Amino acid sequence: MPQYFVAIYLPDDFDPSTQTEETIEEIHAANRELTASGALKFACGLFPPSNAKSLRYQPDGTVSVTDGPYTETKEYMGGFSVIEAADLDEALEWARKGAVACRASGEVRPIFFVPDPKEEAE
Repeated sequence: MPQYFVAIYLPDDFDPSTQTEETIEEIHAANRELTASGALKFACGLFPPSNAKSLRYQPDGTVSVTDGPYTETKEYMGGFSVIEAADLDEALEWARKGAVACRASGEVRPIFFVPDPKEEAE
């Protein structure tokens, strides 16, 4: 079954201390539902971009490491899940529940593997 990356984006000025117990319980409930369905493979929250290190490949083959996120934005990825779903529509249904629970925007992307595990099984 295909797997999908589901990200939640938070505003740059997000303060986790402002989350209500109700919001936190809704997030936990959404994760419990995902787990019970068998769709959840992994989920976590992320520290803010001020804790990030960015790696940039250089033309000379080296990699530079700098403080902060790779790009400057007004939002940042606050957490993500890896889920299994029959198709993109099902993944989007799960992501909608997460966006509502977190009261945040998000993103869904199919995950690809190299080599494809289906090809190795043949």
